[in-house]
Amino acid sequence: MSAWGWIWSKKTVVGLVLGQFVSLLITSTGFSSSELSRRGINAPTSQSFLNYLLLAIFYGGILIYRRQWLQLKWWYYVLLAVVDVEANYLVVKAYQYTSLTSIMLLDCCTIPSVIFLTWMFLKTKYGLRKFVGMGICVAGLVLVVFSDVHSSDRSGGQNPLKGDLLVIGGSILYAISNVFEEFLVKEGDRMELMAMLGLFGGIVSACQISILERRELSSIHWTAGAVLPFVGFALAMFLFYSTVPVILKICGSAMLNLSLLTSDMWAVLIRIFAYHQKVDWMYFLAFAGVAVGIYIYSGGFEEDTTQRPSDEEVGAHTSAVETLCSNTSNNNKGRTRVPSPGDL
Repeated sequence: MSAWGWIWSKKTVVGLVLGQFVSLLITSTGFSSSELSRRGINAPTSQSFLNYLLLAIFYGGILIYRRQWLQLKWWYYVLLAVVDVEANYLVVKAYQYTSLTSIMLLDCCTIPSVIFLTWMFLKTKYGLRKFVGMGICVAGLVLVVFSDVHSSDRSGGQNPLKGDLLVIGGSILYAISNVFEEFLVKEGDRMELMAMLGLFGGIVSACQISILERRELSSIHWTAGAVLPFVGFALAMFLFYSTVPVILKICGSAMLNLSLLTSDMWAVLIRIFAYHQKVDWMYFLAFAGVAVGIYIYSGGFEEDTTQRPSDEEVGAHTSAVETLCSNTSNNNKGRTRVPSPGDL
């Protein structure tokens, strides 16, 4: 195959199309949350609840049809659900304080966090290039915060610094969730993971709504302008959770991460043309830094060359993750390994 032959391969074309599809899904969730915030509707947990409900109904129905017993302990999924719900809560809450552009860029903090956590707990081996890329990403993230603090344009939010910190906190929780999902999906089944995440995520969300958002929901005037962003957010999140494993199977995590970077540029276009807001020049410099960092750690357009443990090493290293919850007693021979839907 020629140097440019990969461009026309069916696998690459499908990967690029699906990559832009999930990129638009991520941008649409941000747009929906931003619209709700602009209307004075601040119910981040309620937005996520609809997504978990869809996951529980769809994938739970598949498990019931299969008459499949759980392969892993149920409380593993409870821990995952708590982390995932709070990650979504922090990121969506940030739309009250900072701009859509900052949130989309700072959400990339998940990527270096995942690298660190998989290296620490799953013993995944990374070369120097990976850490150089991670450092450049972090520099880009710092530049976003610096821009929000010192920029004279404050139209993007009430308290940009507070919003930025909420996004960074949510991104770190996303990273923990992703690593935990990677462990669970390797030891269990993807359908089970999605169904249990939907079930327990819905339960945790419902409890949190009853405590934090009951008054907010009762005060909302449920017009079409309020309902549509809620429904749009839930559908986009459901499709995102369902599509990412397909991309990982077709072209790997490198192409996925590179594709998701375009969501930041979609966010900039929305801010300019939909909200008629000015975008500070430092945003573009920050985006360039993040893009270069991701490109370096992903190894360009090549397959991910990250050294991963052998099958023998995997069994020895899973105990590092199990110390976060408990030693598992399951025998996992013969189980299908499916990519994690949140492995960004």
